[in-house]
Amino acid sequence: MYTFHKEERLCSVKLIQSLFHNGSSFVVYPFRIVYQTEHATEVRAKVLISVSKRRFKHAVTRNRIKRMIREAYRLEKPSGLSVYLSQSPKSLHFAVQYIGKQPEAVLPYLREKMILVFKKLHDETARLDS
Repeated sequence: MYTFHKEERLCSVKLIQSLFHNGSSFVVYPFRIVYQTEHATEVRAKVLISVSKRRFKHAVTRNRIKRMIREAYRLEKPSGLSVYLSQSPKSLHFAVQYIGKQPEAVLPYLREKMILVFKKLHDETARLDS
């Protein structure tokens, strides 16, 4: 239930290029979300998490922020994203980019923002489908 398997990670270079060239985006601070719907596959959602090297010079800081974002995603996915995906016939590819200026990302804050991201994703993709 509260899992984040390797199959759920967006790793394919072709899919990532397609996402950034053809996808839509929105901002829920401190995240920028780029998303694209695809024909339904086995894995209903694939996610890419990134933190800017320009903004955070130290790899330790970037990796800590990415770990916190992955944890927020993992904990909020069953109540937010999975409910939407069970209703939709399509699968979803999206990138979560951290655009915040402070490296002090706190898990409860990121979880709260991840809930808002899932709601906005649901609204945006529902708008595209209709």
